[in-house]
Amino acid sequence: MSEGVSIVLAGGGTAGHVNPLLSIASSIREIEPSALISVIGTEVGLEKRLVPAAGFEMDTIEKVPFPRSLNADAFKFPFRWTKETRRVKEILAERHADVLVGVGGYASAPAYYAAHRMGIPVVIHEQNARAGMANRLGARWADFIGTVYEHTGLSAGPNTTIERVGLPLRPAIAQVAADMEADRAAARAKGAAALGVDPGRPIVLVTGGSLGAQSLNVAVSNAARELLDVAQVIHLTGKGKMGQVRKLVSASAGDGVLTGIGADTAGAGDYHAAEYLERIDQAFACADLVMCRSGAGTVAEIAALGVPAVYVPLPIGNGEQRFNAEPVVEAGGGFMVRDDDFTCDWVTGHVPGLLADKDRLASIARAAWGYGIRDAAQTMARRVLALARR
Repeated sequence: MSEGVSIVLAGGGTAGHVNPLLSIASSIREIEPSALISVIGTEVGLEKRLVPAAGFEMDTIEKVPFPRSLNADAFKFPFRWTKETRRVKEILAERHADVLVGVGGYASAPAYYAAHRMGIPVVIHEQNARAGMANRLGARWADFIGTVYEHTGLSAGPNTTIERVGLPLRPAIAQVAADMEADRAAARAKGAAALGVDPGRPIVLVTGGSLGAQSLNVAVSNAARELLDVAQVIHLTGKGKMGQVRKLVSASAGDGVLTGIGADTAGAGDYHAAEYLERIDQAFACADLVMCRSGAGTVAEIAALGVPAVYVPLPIGNGEQRFNAEPVVEAGGGFMVRDDDFTCDWVTGHVPGLLADKDRLASIARAAWGYGIRDAAQTMARRVLALARR
């Protein structure tokens, strides 16, 4: 094996960018321990904290957002772009980079351009069904592009290889996937015990992400009585939204049903709620059904674990979340419901019957597992190292 290849990764800003970046970096380190790995990010993204915590060196640049309208920032953009691409070239030279790997985000675009100008191979991972601006720019220069979805709208160069590799999973999700593949019942029991729910009864997980989803919270909370007749509920309300959920659940099902999440809450009530759950992998492991938004990472992780889901895309923008959910839904691995249609009546009219149909749930789970991919980080790492050794 080659000694001391230098891999520079670029990107970040949000967890959706940083987590795949770190998963790829960790897999490179596992496959080739002698590889020199560093990251280019910004001072203001999550990478500033998460990259050093994961044990990787980091160089920072100023973020250079593409102008979306003709304003003062648009006139400053050429100067900022020139300044930061010059800085990236210095970093790549100092790191003796053999490959540049980008995952999107503010730091990726100038890194793609600088690497191309320096003749350094470019690898891209695109996690969204519709590619972002940075990756659309870099695609024209890329040697390899790994995607989560088949059709991302990327216009690649004539010598670019594009492959659906899946989402590089966070370590906790990857471990649950391995546990579920080995013994799904045991993984379910372990997750349920940690959260204080009974693995012998149906479990529904509701999550709208760290900020929560108002429409999901209202619809599910108002359906609490009907849901609790057939299942236990784990409801992650999002920051600042617990008060409303508590009020609606109590009005629907009574004051005594609501409890927290954790092993110490077992038997205290069947409607387990919290604003946020750090170990959502434990909830995925024991859930019979998830009701959630359809961000790219959420869809990819749930499909990789083979969990049936009701996806309620965020009703803003150009429908990006709908595109994320469509492929797994078309494969039979879940359902998609418009935000306006996801009401208390929809929940009570569909979810209890679905939970009662064990054969149908099992079929949906198998379809989701079949669509999902669990080795994306390893695949990306192998492609990167192959280019580094070329």
